[in-house]
Amino acid sequence: MILITGSFTVSDYFNGTHEQVRQSARKFIATHVLPYIDDWEEAGEFPRELYKKAGDAGLLGVGFPESLGGVGEGDVFMKVAVSEELMRSTSGGLVAGLGSLDIGLPPVAKWARPEIKEAIVPPVLRGEKIAALAVTEPGGGSDVASLKTRAVRDGDHYIVNGSKTFITSGIRADHYTVAVRTGGEGHGGISLLLIDRDMPGFSTGKKLRKMGWWASDTAELFFEDCRVPANRLIGAENAGFIAIMSNFLFERLSLSIMAYMTAEIALEAAMAWAGQRQAFGRPVKGFQVTRHKLVDMATQVDVAREYTYRCAALMQAGKNPIKQVAMAKNFAVDVCEKVTREAVQIHGGMGYMRESVVERLYRDGKILSIGGGTDEIMKELIAKQMRL
Repeated sequence: MILITGSFTVSDYFNGTHEQVRQSARKFIATHVLPYIDDWEEAGEFPRELYKKAGDAGLLGVGFPESLGGVGEGDVFMKVAVSEELMRSTSGGLVAGLGSLDIGLPPVAKWARPEIKEAIVPPVLRGEKIAALAVTEPGGGSDVASLKTRAVRDGDHYIVNGSKTFITSGIRADHYTVAVRTGGEGHGGISLLLIDRDMPGFSTGKKLRKMGWWASDTAELFFEDCRVPANRLIGAENAGFIAIMSNFLFERLSLSIMAYMTAEIALEAAMAWAGQRQAFGRPVKGFQVTRHKLVDMATQVDVAREYTYRCAALMQAGKNPIKQVAMAKNFAVDVCEKVTREAVQIHGGMGYMRESVVERLYRDGKILSIGGGTDEIMKELIAKQMRL
């Protein structure tokens, strides 16, 4: 059963606690983000203090262990509820930047040494520090098994040399979960190291300018004989690839959520515009072609959302739905691209203006077919699961 209440969906997937958390996230966005988001988008960043405000509101800790300052560990739908409401900011960049801990911190919380996780995780969840994930390299994106950044053991340290690119929160993160090669070629020689921004030999490049996600800072990272204490190894040496793949499952679910929410917000904007915009003596929605277009858009959004919920339910049940999550990501991203394009078209010339929210949504949506594994990589992953 699905019941639309206000501007969010209550279904059998969500309980009362989830809705309380949702309302908290909605209030946070309405109070601390929506009045300023247009200015932050134009500035290309949002204030660092927003992390602290989000931490104080309890939003950053959702999904992490209570022992480390989190709440709702293992509760996938609590995370879904918060993620949906954060997307109401209308800025994928803000959500990506504020949420970079969701891909950078889980390996630390799960596999780092106790003294390291206890020192690193709580301040990040409080919004006092920022965490990021650094996997992608200039020479390869989705081909994680071929990464080149090398870490060589030297007594009580690793010496790291190499570079990373397209790193979300790359400029201002305090801690980076970095994929490095400690062994031979292929996925069996990859490890994860936790590297701080003030470690000798580490530096960041200039902020990268992007087509969308303007409010997030994205950067290159450089390691030149960077000395990293050996106790910063996350998990076992040469076992990093498994941790990265484990991380990808939730990242791809999150990107699916971002995709259908981007589409949903664009649909709502298109419906509002079609109701108020006059053409040939009547509202634009008075034309059958527009109504049918909006119906098709709504159908696509609903199906994308419901299938993503099904994937979340499988994860909640302890399953490992690699194929289904990859399918959800590809489908939701395709819906996002189609719906945002149609929303711009319904707006006409206004849809091409920066003051229109659908213009931002259209730009922001494109990265979702690339991040977390491209559409093509997802199809290969699905084919492998189908034993094709």
